[in-house]
Amino acid sequence: MMERPPQPPSKRGKVVRAAALKPLNVLTLIAGLGIAITTLTWWILILTLATYAALVFLAAKDPVFERRVVEGKRAEPIGAPSRDIPPERRARWLPRGETRESVEDALVTYRKVIIAIEESDDVTRQVLEGSIPRLHEAAERLVDVAANREKAAETLRDFRGRRTPEDEPQREGSLRELERHIEKADGEISGISEQLLTLRAQAVRASMDSAGAATRAASLNASLDELNFRLEAVNETFSDTSQ
Repeated sequence: MMERPPQPPSKRGKVVRAAALKPLNVLTLIAGLGIAITTLTWWILILTLATYAALVFLAAKDPVFERRVVEGKRAEPIGAPSRDIPPERRARWLPRGETRESVEDALVTYRKVIIAIEESDDVTRQVLEGSIPRLHEAAERLVDVAANREKAAETLRDFRGRRTPEDEPQREGSLRELERHIEKADGEISGISEQLLTLRAQAVRASMDSAGAATRAASLNASLDELNFRLEAVNETFSDTSQ
C-alpha cells in the first residue's frame, strides 16, 4: 500500500493540537486528573497522562481525523458504505430494534414517492424530475442519521456502564449532550415516514393536475430541501461530538 506523503510541519502541528483538544481525549484527561486529585494516588496520575498521550498520538495518526482537520470538512470514513449501495440494504446493517424498524418503514414510503413520480404522465414527470435526486439524498441521509444514532447510543451505554462515582461529575455534561443528540435523531427518524407520506400525496396531486404541477413541484422540492437540511444538521451534531 502506498504511504501517505508527510504533512508540512505547520499542518502536522495543527493536527496534533486538534488531537490534544479532541473532546473524548480531554474528557479522559479531566476524569483521570479528578480521580488522582480526589484519591491522592500518584500512579493514577501517571496512568492518566500516559493514556492521554496515547490517545492524542493515535488520533493524530488517524488518516480520517487528519483529513478532516487539514481540509476543514468532514471526511468520508475509510470503509464507509458506498453510495452505490441502496439505502434499504444499508438499513439492514443497522442493529435490530425500533430505530431500524422506523427507518425501514420510512424507506418503504420513500420508494412509494419515487414510484408515484415515475408513474405520472410525461409532463408531470418532467416537472418533478428534480425531486428524485432530492429524495435519494434524503434516504441516504436518513440511514446516516440512524447509523450515527446507534453508534452514539452504544458509546453512551459504554460510558454509563463504566462510570464510577469519582468521574461522574466530569462525564455527566458530555453524556447529557450525547443524550440530547440521540433524542433529536429519534425525533427526526420517528417523524420522517409521515413527512414522506405527505410528499407522496403532493406528487400524486401534481400528476392529477398538470396545469398546477410546476407549483406543486416547487413546494415538493422546498419540503425536500428542508428535510435534507435537518437530516444533515443532525449528522453534523454527531460529527462534532465525535471529534
